Amino acid sequence: MPKPPAPSLTAFHASVTGHVQGVGFRWQAINEAQRIGGITGWVRNCEDGSVEVWAEGKKPALERFIAWLEAGPGYGRVDNVHYTWCEASGKLKSFGVRY
Repeated sequence: MPKPPAPSLTAFHASVTGHVQGVGFRWQAINEAQRIGGITGWVRNCEDGSVEVWAEGKKPALERFIAWLEAGPGYGRVDNVHYTWCEASGKLKSFGVRY
């Protein structure tokens, strides 16, 4: 019996609001993306106090990452995560901070 095809890459773009700046949120997001594995993209602070995230990978890994974003790292407070599924570029090689 042939193997099912590997899930293709997808992406999401998110805005995380609450008390999410100045509490290590970006660095914890990087650690979580690496812990889950298979996620590339970036995280950055926005002028309005939110954190913006772009992540690419297989959908199950991204869903786990979204769940983490919604819970937060234990520092600060997440009020809302608004995300939209997008088409992955496939060009990113790692997950890091964008300035």
